[in-house]
Amino acid sequence: MTITSPLAVFDERRQAPWPSLPLAEWKDTLETLHRWTQIVGKTRLALAPPVNHSWHVTLYLTARGLGTSPMPYGDRTLEVEFDFVDHMLVLWAGDATRTLALAPRTVADFYLEYTTQLNSLGIRVPIRPVPSEMGDTLPFPEDQQHRSYDGDAAQRCWRILSRANQVFQEFRGRFLGKCSPVHFFWGAFDLACTRFSGRPAPVHPGGVPNLPDRVVREAYSHECISAGWWPGGGPVAEPAFYAYAYPEPPGFAYAEVQPTQAYYSPDLHEFVLPYQAVLTANQPEGMLLDFLQSTYQAGAVLGGWDRQALERPAG
Repeated sequence: MTITSPLAVFDERRQAPWPSLPLAEWKDTLETLHRWTQIVGKTRLALAPPVNHSWHVTLYLTARGLGTSPMPYGDRTLEVEFDFVDHMLVLWAGDATRTLALAPRTVADFYLEYTTQLNSLGIRVPIRPVPSEMGDTLPFPEDQQHRSYDGDAAQRCWRILSRANQVFQEFRGRFLGKCSPVHFFWGAFDLACTRFSGRPAPVHPGGVPNLPDRVVREAYSHECISAGWWPGGGPVAEPAFYAYAYPEPPGFAYAEVQPTQAYYSPDLHEFVLPYQAVLTANQPEGMLLDFLQSTYQAGAVLGGWDRQALERPAG
């Protein structure tokens, strides 16, 4: 008879395809990691050619973490990746490689070593070293406050993003109209995929903290329905999937969506599906697809989208 220790069971659950990640458990790490991803993301903002809706600034899921994808620098190419398996930041520039340890360290220390390593590669990138889309305006070079890094939690976050990315990719393939990649926005630390009707949208009011209104208005220049995952915060103090429409059509807040655990948040103007519901579901991927499809259908029907022209026929 084999006796399994409680610790072994706990470790097995943490290695599940959809691991547990309570916000309260890693909040300090998230606040530090969020700023680290912004530092790297602002490098992509500075180097990548502009793409509509700021799609050129995003990061992407990789087999080991989050990466920039190749970025042009003169006649060279730079790529940066957060490796959450070996807990390193890796910089590639041609045949030269540099690494930084992902470990407990201040944002100021991370920023200094990152820019030093870039300089050692002969790469100088002007970035605005202040957080975006946050109320916090503490410059990165001066940030001695945020210094936490729980590698296990960071890896679990990456595994959730990776799993969600697979489901979002399947959902994205059902659409024939204009659609964003499945990508990671370092501004809000969320994975997102956005579909468009093709029609212009009303001018967005703006007002996102530390983000120019012109950027927000260009991002929402056309009608869209967006869905994603984020680790929680504000009125939703838990990791969750979300879906919203811009502009929000009348009746959207009262639409019947799936699964039953999903609800409409009047504070966020979004439908929210707690990650815990997916984590504990018998068929997590099926539940998530139901959420993505039903929220999209609610927005598309109420918004009068030309679904026949925009959607791939079943099968």
